[in-house]
Amino acid sequence: MLENTFITAIALVLILEGLLPFAFPRFWRQMMQEAVNLPNGSLRRIGLISIGIGLMILLFFSE
Repeated sequence: MLENTFITAIALVLILEGLLPFAFPRFWRQMMQEAVNLPNGSLRRIGLISIGIGLMILLFFSE
């Protein structure tokens, strides 16, 4: 059961991560070039916000 859930979660992450470069490759490339120039603190804040949103989604919408 747990392995199946984990594999499903990984698959969904890969699908979501692939949507932007597939649908808008030029925009995605520009975003990645700008992200390279961001300072480490900004990248960490973005990561922390992303983790927080993900945890909130899990807490409020999981069974």
